[in-house]
Amino acid sequence: MKKLLLGIAGFGLLASTMTSCKKDYDCVCTYPGFNNTTETDTWPYKKVKKKDAEAACDTWDALYKPDGSCKLN
Repeated sequence: MKKLLLGIAGFGLLASTMTSCKKDYDCVCTYPGFNNTTETDTWPYKKVKKKDAEAACDTWDALYKPDGSCKLN
């Protein structure tokens, strides 16, 4: 019985360390505005994996080109 409980506990610990952490990220995009100003748009991503937020921010970056750019914070 102890081996079974230790096995289950070990598997639970291993599974919890292998899961990706979900966090909040912001994709901040800047572009030229009127009268030589810089405009900023922020696109929030709540409780997502970093790679998913990066992919979404890369899409915004492509849309803001050639004059603007976006970075994940």
